[in-house]
Amino acid sequence: MSLVPDLASFELAAKKLAPYIHKTPVMELPLQNGIRAHLKLENLQVSGSFKVRGALNTVLALSEDDLKKGLVTASGGNHGMGVAYAGALTQTPTSIYLPENTPQSKVQKLQKLTPDVIVSGAVWDDANALALNARDQEGKTYIHPFADPTVIAGQGTIALEILKECPDIDTLLVAIGGGGLISGIAQAAKLIKPDIRIIGIEAEGAPTLHNSIKAGKLITLEAITTKAATLAPRRSAELNLEIIKNTVDDIILVSDDEMLDASRWLWQTAGIATELSAAAAIAALHTAKIDTDSAGKIGVVICGSGTDGIQ
Repeated sequence: MSLVPDLASFELAAKKLAPYIHKTPVMELPLQNGIRAHLKLENLQVSGSFKVRGALNTVLALSEDDLKKGLVTASGGNHGMGVAYAGALTQTPTSIYLPENTPQSKVQKLQKLTPDVIVSGAVWDDANALALNARDQEGKTYIHPFADPTVIAGQGTIALEILKECPDIDTLLVAIGGGGLISGIAQAAKLIKPDIRIIGIEAEGAPTLHNSIKAGKLITLEAITTKAATLAPRRSAELNLEIIKNTVDDIILVSDDEMLDASRWLWQTAGIATELSAAAAIAALHTAKIDTDSAGKIGVVICGSGTDGIQ
């Protein structure tokens, strides 16, 4: 039985999530080079990013017994916020493991939602090992940030919303970290509109899925050098690689400086406050790494809020 969500799974997730999350707006914005893009503003989402969609969709599907065990996860920040929000909504104790490269602002926000926030390990993969140990040793219910069909189904509800509002979008740009967001969006979008182009944007300092696609197999990066912590796992998962291989048309790499410039531009031009990862697609457009002549109408997912463009 395939773990890849079908259209019914995305539609069910959208129905379940509707009472608890925002239907975020789509904003048309002219970019530096005169190109116009339609921005799906998930930085305005509950908890500050799209991650609440997948986390809450998963937690709402848990049994009473699973909830009684308490929740545990590892995150670069945004998924932790989503799980903590879901834990608060369901009155479930929640433990969040964060790597040391998590912005202090996200650590502080999480500590307001749950007292059990543990910062340990250089990158997400290290924090995740501790979360899995807590699952195994303490019996907690683990919520994976990207390699879970219910998480992927939750993230894919973004595609349902943006294509309902802008059905004539030809190319959709999505940032890639572990691959949960683009897996959900690409799978759902292709089911709705098979000829849509999906382009992933990944950090040069964490090209996990770019390199995996190139190698034809899942690879583990030797090191992470990007400052965009939410785009920085050393390894993705087979489920995400399978979906991305079948639905994503291209993966573009951008540098931290390019993301920083784009993030600052979004703040100065439109008052949109994003973290580095959320500006990745704008960075790719501003630096002409995408052939906009053949892209048609462009959609961009602005995936999370932050202060990178303000500082």
